[in-house]
Amino acid sequence: MASKRRPRWYFSLRSPYSWFAYRDLMTTHPEVLDAIDWLPFWEPDEGTAKLLAEEGVTLPIVAMSRAKNFYILQDTRRLATDRGLTEISWPIDRAPCWEVAHLAWLAAEDEGRGKDFVAAAYQARWQDGKNISEPEVIAEIAVGLGLDAQRLSTAAQDAELRKRGAALLAESAHDGLFGVPFFINGRDKYWGLDRVEPFVRAVLGTERPAPPVTAVPDPATHAELLPAGGDQGHAGGCG
Repeated sequence: MASKRRPRWYFSLRSPYSWFAYRDLMTTHPEVLDAIDWLPFWEPDEGTAKLLAEEGVTLPIVAMSRAKNFYILQDTRRLATDRGLTEISWPIDRAPCWEVAHLAWLAAEDEGRGKDFVAAAYQARWQDGKNISEPEVIAEIAVGLGLDAQRLSTAAQDAELRKRGAALLAESAHDGLFGVPFFINGRDKYWGLDRVEPFVRAVLGTERPAPPVTAVPDPATHAELLPAGGDQGHAGGCG
């Protein structure tokens, strides 16, 4: 019998809601962050998308409307104020390549410093106003952590890291991810900032067992079952 998978969360270094979820968990339940697996999610560039297509994997990425983008800007400032974060910086992403930061996380994780890299990247992006798609910014983060600046800042050019990154994105699709932050405990899935506490209760065993669920098709390989439509995500997560 296969062993039960550990609880896990999918984070994105791009998403403000992932940032808030990270901060909330670090503040109130750091033991939960230590007890779960961390997995990154990002919008792939052309090279990573090609690797996914070769495996028959489709990610449920929907273009964000201008109206929702402005809403998230307002919502981010409200949520930051609620948390006592009076100085935040809204990043200006011009032709971002999210592999730069997320594959750098993978390189940092190889050195046992993935969590420290996440903290530093969120600080750089949301509080220092830096562009984490710039290799120079990643090199600066690496130096601050005492890691190999050359390896981290060029991670997006590393074929092996890119292959591993594509495998992580494929795993997210098989897990049914459609937005971040995204949490999984057993068969139960939780999406969005407002689902952090229910996930925590489930991990700590203070929540009633969920009813059994019926089998569903693997969303990574059944994109035809997902109707096309507009961005219907809610404010608790980025879709």
